[in-house]
Amino acid sequence: MTSPTITIPDALNAFCLDTEAYLAGKPGGPLAGMTFAAKDILDVAGHITGGGNPDWKATHLPAENTAWAVQVLVDAGAAMVGKTITDELTRGIFGENAHYGTPINPRAPGRVPGGSSSGSASAVAGGLVDFALGSDTGGAVRIPSSFCGLFGIRPTHGRIHLDGILLQAPSYDTIGWFAQDVDTFFRVAQVLLGNEIPPNRPQAVVIAEDALEIADPAVVEVLTPHIERIAGMAGSSRRERLSPNGLIEWSAQQQTLQGREAWETAREWLDRTNPRLSFEVGDRYGGSRAITDAEIEAARAARSEILTRMDDVLSEGTFVCLPTAPSPAPPTGQRRSERDPLRARISALTSIAGTIGAPQVNLPLGEVDGMPVGLSLIGPRGTDEGLIGFAREIAAL
Repeated sequence: MTSPTITIPDALNAFCLDTEAYLAGKPGGPLAGMTFAAKDILDVAGHITGGGNPDWKATHLPAENTAWAVQVLVDAGAAMVGKTITDELTRGIFGENAHYGTPINPRAPGRVPGGSSSGSASAVAGGLVDFALGSDTGGAVRIPSSFCGLFGIRPTHGRIHLDGILLQAPSYDTIGWFAQDVDTFFRVAQVLLGNEIPPNRPQAVVIAEDALEIADPAVVEVLTPHIERIAGMAGSSRRERLSPNGLIEWSAQQQTLQGREAWETAREWLDRTNPRLSFEVGDRYGGSRAITDAEIEAARAARSEILTRMDDVLSEGTFVCLPTAPSPAPPTGQRRSERDPLRARISALTSIAGTIGAPQVNLPLGEVDGMPVGLSLIGPRGTDEGLIGFAREIAAL
């Protein structure tokens, strides 16, 4: 059911002001009375999906159908009260949009919210909605979750239908969600995954030593007591280096493969439209266009090796524990040259689950200088329910 938009006071610049997309929740469902927002890459019938770029919006027609993930939540009783700002065409990780501005991070004012699901994270962290949908290709739910102090998930690749979304790199794209509290996070999970989620404790937890080495010392210090507590909740635990060559080197193959896919997905529109793009996004497309077939073949071989290695690490009910992001949120307005080293460290952490298509949950467990830092769990592909069940057990203690 479509009805006039609800006006939400938005001092956070989280919502898109150029759309009145609103869907009333069906009465009596398990999410009745709850409100949510959807990143402006998810279709709502009768409205144009803007994708964070005014030229994208100007060259596309209103959606004929509503995205699967949005419709399922509305059918479960939740009201979708607006679309949220995204980094242009989801090609960012910090949440700053050159056209529509940067959503405020309520948990760390003056700092970025994280992208590209920036508006959704901001809206949830600021209490404007109960939960929100985002997408995660290279970390766009996990990093905002860490920066804004939220529960968030990148599901197993392919677990949540991608019908009705603006794709970036289909081999990596997933739909995830944010919530402030674990009970809301859990309720949404049961609707989107379509299953009851029992309590769960894994047989083993692997503490990723090379991931800890990438994080700031202050982040490691704050998260260590939580890591030890989580390790003690599993059947067993051990410390292990995931990558024999270093996680930053591991992440290079995803940057290559994801970059090529992103270019192939958008190239016809880019060539036809010559759109206005921020320097950063335009530069990323330019770099993606220059990727050679030889580089693609080398990246595919590297990815195959990573899949083999991580299948071994995650065998027999094992979860991996690691920092979600290497630092708290950086300041808004930083020069790109200042931020590039952090981007590389972020990719080194987020590419693990992205490369293997595995689920990863962020737990908002720590703070450094009053700013949130998250701790993550990665499970084997298809263990979304077990991962969420364990997350709920951790949050309850």
